[in-house]
Amino acid sequence: MPRLQKNDNFIDKTFTVLADIILKVLPTSKEEKQAFYYYRDGMSAQSEGEYAEALEYYYEALVLEEDPSDRSYILYNIGLIYASNGEHIKALEYYHQALELNSKLTQALNNIAVIYHYQGIKAAKQNKLKISKFMFDKAAVYWKQAIFLAPNNYIEAQNWLKTTNRINNIN
Repeated sequence: MPRLQKNDNFIDKTFTVLADIILKVLPTSKEEKQAFYYYRDGMSAQSEGEYAEALEYYYEALVLEEDPSDRSYILYNIGLIYASNGEHIKALEYYHQALELNSKLTQALNNIAVIYHYQGIKAAKQNKLKISKFMFDKAAVYWKQAIFLAPNNYIEAQNWLKTTNRINNIN
């Protein structure tokens, strides 16, 4: 099951060794350990741009992983892959599933906002102003949530909210 890392560097090797040591000493079930190995291999494949392989590992990890927080990160990473491939609807589905399990996953909130913002720009370029405004308003909702949870992050989003008069009532 362990994935051979093509671009092994010191940090990747160190992370892998430390993670393996920690897993051996932590009182976790066999399934949880296997889920982590699949997740780790998925992250490795994803970092190398091997998205199909990464998805296979993530889906295997989802079958085994029971912890809601850990599942949220797996779902989030699946969303990242779909977003990077331009499959925004699928990405949104996985980001929302991740948020159902972990409502404080600011990265997912931010990425949802980014997709809606992109759709707003796209609609504006096509002169679909009602759709554009709707998408920008949806982006604002998610960015406000992310900023509320992580006030020092997402500075560009905060600036966009200010310049478009959408900053009111961050909560």
